Amino acid sequence: MMLIDCPNCGPRNENEFKYGGEAHVAYPEDPNALSDKEWSRYLFYRGNKKGLFAERWVHAGGCRKWFNALRDTVTYEFKAVYPAGAPRPELSEGGTR
Repeated sequence: MMLIDCPNCGPRNENEFKYGGEAHVAYPEDPNALSDKEWSRYLFYRGNKKGLFAERWVHAGGCRKWFNALRDTVTYEFKAVYPAGAPRPELSEGGTR
């Protein structure tokens, strides 16, 4: 069982959280101008890199607030947790702040 550090409630078991996908994906400026292919790429294509990855999470079993996290996809270790809307913290690929 992983512990996820909710920025509002503190550390909680992973079963209280829901994964929300890749963080920092910008909404298209004019979605009506996109072709079907461009729109599908926005909706369904995400990075799936190995290593440090920015993700969105919601504390569904607690405060119900969204936040972002930097997690190592190899070790599953959370390296940083930060509020939704905040810029991604600068971390080295293998380290923490």
